[in-house]
Amino acid sequence: MGKKTKAIKVTDQGKPWEKRKNSYQYEAIRKANKTILIVCEGQTEEWYFSKFPVISLLVRCVNLQGQSKMNLVQATQEIVKNEDFIFDEVWCVFDMDVQNSDKDFANFDNSIDRAKSLGYNVAYSNDCFELWLLLHYKDIQSTQNREYYYEQLGKYFKMNYVKEGKRLDFCKRLYTLLQEDNNSSELQAIARAEKLHLRQKDLPYHQQKPVTLVYQLVQLLNEYKKV
Repeated sequence: MGKKTKAIKVTDQGKPWEKRKNSYQYEAIRKANKTILIVCEGQTEEWYFSKFPVISLLVRCVNLQGQSKMNLVQATQEIVKNEDFIFDEVWCVFDMDVQNSDKDFANFDNSIDRAKSLGYNVAYSNDCFELWLLLHYKDIQSTQNREYYYEQLGKYFKMNYVKEGKRLDFCKRLYTLLQEDNNSSELQAIARAEKLHLRQKDLPYHQQKPVTLVYQLVQLLNEYKKV
């Protein structure tokens, strides 16, 4: 589990993340036992995490799609600096860039190091978030490209994942789909992801592949899940 960030102030959705604060938001903060901020780089992740049925936990998801990894971390820092609310933990969620050049490797590694130096948790995936989704259905041991994940998910979801997997309506129902599918197992996904991570955790981040630390954030959210 990622470490706590103590008494961190985080913005509501500013630029794309700024929202007008109202009495309902303050009441939600007051009643929550714990508050976390999740900053991600796509609507798939945003809606997936937003759909966890948690109690006594306030989850604020911010989608900064189109940002580089380092820009996402820097934007998170800006959010933290300007927010009125107190958040217990801050999570950055991003993938390895598909180009896999030396510059991409350095950006990926440096962004994770920078986020950690600020006290943030990082749920990174290499190659992509879809690895986490596919681990609900099968074990993955060897390196695969994201086209493989898209193809496999298309078979399990009975759809063209490349064309439909990023659509808003699908993103909104992704969490429920995984929970209700008898062929899907979140517990198995966590176990498989943890095994992959522990096997590679001493390698440089960009050399950890396949890997996804999304399981750590999911474990946190599940601690506050309605039963």
